[in-house]
Amino acid sequence: MSWHISSLMVLWLAVVGTALGVVASKHASRQQFLQLQKLEKARDDLIIEWGQLQLEQSTWATHGRVEQLARKKLKMKIPRVGDTVMVLP
Repeated sequence: MSWHISSLMVLWLAVVGTALGVVASKHASRQQFLQLQKLEKARDDLIIEWGQLQLEQSTWATHGRVEQLARKKLKMKIPRVGDTVMVLP
């Protein structure tokens, strides 16, 4: 009889231990999934910001903007036809 009670105790402890392991594993899995979602959102936000920065860069580098800045800040102008000289090899 003592042997049966000992066996049942061992089996009961094994079942309880396994149940606690499953709960701990499930909790860790949920925590990692939440971390994954946060990282994916951060990645998506960075992709959006990168696209906006590329658009802004292309806006600042347009030919018209460069010419406008050259005229205003550097006092440059398009040369007249008589001011140009052709250099031939």
